[in-house]
Amino acid sequence: MENRESNTQLFILHYTIRMNKTLWIILGIVAVLGLWLWSGYNGLITGRESVTASWAQVETQYQRRVDLVPNLVSTVKGAADFEQETFTAITEARSRWQTAPSRNDRIAAAGEMETALSRLMVSVENYPQLQATQAFRDLMTQLEGTENRIGTARRDYNESVRGYNLRVKRFPSNILAGIFSFDAEQFFEAQAGAETAPKVDFE
Repeated sequence: MENRESNTQLFILHYTIRMNKTLWIILGIVAVLGLWLWSGYNGLITGRESVTASWAQVETQYQRRVDLVPNLVSTVKGAADFEQETFTAITEARSRWQTAPSRNDRIAAAGEMETALSRLMVSVENYPQLQATQAFRDLMTQLEGTENRIGTARRDYNESVRGYNLRVKRFPSNILAGIFSFDAEQFFEAQAGAETAPKVDFE
């Protein structure tokens, strides 16, 4: 009788120890999963916020360019006889930038603006008397500084997008990205002819 009670107590003890081990293992797995979810989600949020902050810098510099365009067009119109389609293209690109409903639309409109400004700059090279005016040279200095800032802002934006997109696409964080609807962002890509546009140095 005593042996049976002793065996029962030993069985209960072993069962309790085994259950405690199982419980601790389950709790450990839950804790690891919780930490992974927490760090993975926060990493995606941080990446997306970095892209947003970088985009704000890009927008600021593009807005500087857009604000310079009316003065540039006015100065050029007053000193030279350009094809109307050049001015029309610039005006339309500026308008599209200001009314673009999404980031991707603004990126496309910025590319159109660069192409239109490139055509204007090429045309200006045929008018040395325009290049010699102080108003034009002042505008070119401002535009050149703006183009440099745009280049820096775009590079920083692309770096932020690259880091964020890696998180969105790589395993296992891509699982969290899918669950919480984190989508990859679009890079700035060079437009056709952008290697020469817009050139503002007339020295």
